[in-house]
Amino acid sequence: MTQEAAIEVTGLKKLYRGSGKTAPVLALDSIDLTIPRGSIFGLLGPNGAGKSTFINILAGLVRKTAGSAEIWGFDLDKYPRNARNSIGVVPQELFIDPFFTPFETLEMQAGLYGVPKRARRSREILRMVQLEDKADAYSRTLSGGMKRRLLVAKAMVHSPPILILDEPTAGVDVELRQQLWENIRKLHAAGTTIVLTTHYLEEAENLCETIAIINHGQLVACEPTEVLLARIDEKEMIFDLAEPLDEVPAGLKGYNLHLERPDRMVIQVNRSTTTVGEILESVHQAGLTIRDLSTSETDLEDVFLQLTRPSSGEDQVPSDDQVDD
Repeated sequence: MTQEAAIEVTGLKKLYRGSGKTAPVLALDSIDLTIPRGSIFGLLGPNGAGKSTFINILAGLVRKTAGSAEIWGFDLDKYPRNARNSIGVVPQELFIDPFFTPFETLEMQAGLYGVPKRARRSREILRMVQLEDKADAYSRTLSGGMKRRLLVAKAMVHSPPILILDEPTAGVDVELRQQLWENIRKLHAAGTTIVLTTHYLEEAENLCETIAIINHGQLVACEPTEVLLARIDEKEMIFDLAEPLDEVPAGLKGYNLHLERPDRMVIQVNRSTTTVGEILESVHQAGLTIRDLSTSETDLEDVFLQLTRPSSGEDQVPSDDQVDD
């Protein structure tokens, strides 16, 4: 394992053996993945792709079938305690004892990790996630967003260098999502390596420096975000015209073009073969008057759909919580 890697897995495989009439299913198929230290790393994939299985193996909750995993330099098989102590996992589910206060919750969690009382930072962590004023309130009185922040705080009690956030903004409103994004950025700025799984592609595009995509248990992409976005060469140019058209002018029929309405023309552009200047010149030569012009760029959703679109007859990997025999 390189010193620059926070997590490195090689040939990681998980086979759910099934029972009775249920056939064995390969949930992770020989995954090779390196997550750099100090990064915000996105792990994306459809439901049942294997993301949660991957996380649960790292957390010691699921046994891998084959392969190796190292967390912060500790081999998961040789040094399981050190490896698990190097990560904090924030789960999707809001599992919080309603009769404990946030402060008591963090103190109990720190005790489970063997953190001495003199070394505990419960109030400091609550301040970091903006729950200091709720430190002594019963957890059952917290809003959904506050409970999510408390889960982040729980994962930080043993000061892990890696924080894994499993769908941290699932089911929250836009304002709270922005607040959680800001918390993630602050944790990253403080030196924590962040691994983020999310269904919100906008979230991954805004936060993550590198993105890996898992589909049907296989790693189908792992690239810097800007490189991933450059995979699709197309963009759209949308022309609002001063005069409505009955048909496409002869001089523009060589382009991939359609009329969205009589006064709106959309041209699909391959940026590697056609320049914007060429298209504007062709529109001018066709005698059209442009009232307004806008463009639509490739986003992460386009890339994601391209890489994970199922083929006909393709079997689905079962949900990540399927029990292994």
